[in-house]
Amino acid sequence: MLIIYHIVVAFQPWGSLLFFITNKDDLAVLWKFMELINIWRIPILFVISGMAVNFAVRRRDLYQLFVDRTYRIFTPLLFGSFFIVPTYILIAQGYYDHDYAYSPTPGHLWFLGHIFLYVLLFSPVFYFYKNRSSTVAYEVISSIVEKPFGVLALFSLPLILESIMVKPESYAGFAIYPIHGLITGGICFCSGFMFMSLKGIFWKGVTDIRWVTLILAFSLYLIRIFEEKDLPSNIVSSALTGLEVACWMLSAFGFGSMYLNRPSKLLDYLTPAVYPLYIVHMPLQYLFSSFIFPLEIPAIFKFALLILATFGGSLLIYEIVKRIKWARPLFGIKI
Repeated sequence: MLIIYHIVVAFQPWGSLLFFITNKDDLAVLWKFMELINIWRIPILFVISGMAVNFAVRRRDLYQLFVDRTYRIFTPLLFGSFFIVPTYILIAQGYYDHDYAYSPTPGHLWFLGHIFLYVLLFSPVFYFYKNRSSTVAYEVISSIVEKPFGVLALFSLPLILESIMVKPESYAGFAIYPIHGLITGGICFCSGFMFMSLKGIFWKGVTDIRWVTLILAFSLYLIRIFEEKDLPSNIVSSALTGLEVACWMLSAFGFGSMYLNRPSKLLDYLTPAVYPLYIVHMPLQYLFSSFIFPLEIPAIFKFALLILATFGGSLLIYEIVKRIKWARPLFGIKI
């Protein structure tokens, strides 16, 4: 989803402002579809990261967790900032005839720094919570989630309040507006940990309301896209955006638990591949863009070619890297 999102940016008239290599003929219509995922594509990563930490604390002590997350999160961030991201910056500099300059930066891996910070800040609290899972707080949360739409209320309320209080100029600008990104990511990260603590209660809750959250999310998306100027106030607009973000994610988890929670050779392969694929896709996208975009073919064909080339090249690199033991940690692959 994120890789396709970045490829679509390369076909927008403003893509070059973000230093993407862009095609001269845009496919602006595709951005309406990207607007659908734009506000929750990053938050759901933080939710899943919180879920992963919940699984990790079940079989590791606090020290082991810090070591594991340093290995899985901080090492790829450090390596990527010095060797992955500068690569595609250099490719773009060459494409646009700019002076070459080596620029270490997190780039598209910025959110890994947020996740690592959340691990450092919240893990002691998570362990305290885990060791006292029958506390009043746990019982209260469980009773709320067991009620109809309880999980929606519990998840959406902090996101709504954050959106109203912070008022980011662009909700999707999680990297551009650091306070907004940090708070939203923290809410989602802690929520993911909490959801996995509830186990079957959470999955039943999101499954029961999956159609309601999907319909509500899509309705709020249409309001955001086509009637945003007619909303009565910024507070209402912010509140609806926070609610929409929660609905999309809960709907994704609800349908995922229904149709993806079963043995699958494809998922067995993609699960360890998705992280390294995301790490390496940007330099490949820039490289293939520099060859594909000058071609005199329709933009939609270039779009399809770039998707195939980026995914294919990323999978090829994954297949190579996973066979090199010393390189695996650099790409977030378990040894």
